[in-house]
Amino acid sequence: MKFKKLKNKKWFSFVSNIYVLILTVFVIWMLFFDANSLLTHIELQQEINKLEKQKEHLQKEIAKDKKTINKLKNEQELERFGREEYYLKKDNEEIYIIENADSLKK
Repeated sequence: MKFKKLKNKKWFSFVSNIYVLILTVFVIWMLFFDANSLLTHIELQQEINKLEKQKEHLQKEIAKDKKTINKLKNEQELERFGREEYYLKKDNEEIYIIENADSLKK
C-alpha cells in the first residue's frame, strides 16, 4: 500500500525513469571510477601547481647563479670568491679564521 502511494508521487516517477537512472549511474561512474575521473583531475591539478612553484623557485636560483657567474668573470671577484668560500690563499700568505662566540653553530 505504501508503495502505491509512493508510485503516484511526481518526483518518484521522475527518479524511476530509465534515462534518469542511466544518467545517474553514468555521472557517478565518470566522477569516481573512470580513469579520467574528477578525483584524478584534482590530483593532477595539485601536482601541476606544485611543479609550477618548483619551476619558479628554480628559475630564481638560475637567475641568481647567472648573476654570480657574470660576477666571477672579473678576476678580482674570482679571487675574492675563492678566498671567502674555499679559504684559498697565495703562497706567501697565512690565513687566520676568527669566529665570534655568537656565530658558532650549536
